[in-house]
Amino acid sequence: MAISLSVVLLLAIVLVVLIRGGSLKGGPAVIAVLFGFFLASTGMADDIQRFLDSITQTIGSIKF
Repeated sequence: MAISLSVVLLLAIVLVVLIRGGSLKGGPAVIAVLFGFFLASTGMADDIQRFLDSITQTIGSIKF
């Protein structure tokens, strides 16, 4: 739960920076948010979550 919340917060910050920087206008930003919202309710949501979990585990296992 904490990792997914962190990802949501990071993506929200990136979205705000893009909108404020002029790289992304309000209309396309709303479409992107709605796309993500509706994508989360599809059958692909589990596959996407497993993919993100595997990336998180891979990054977490890297020793610096």
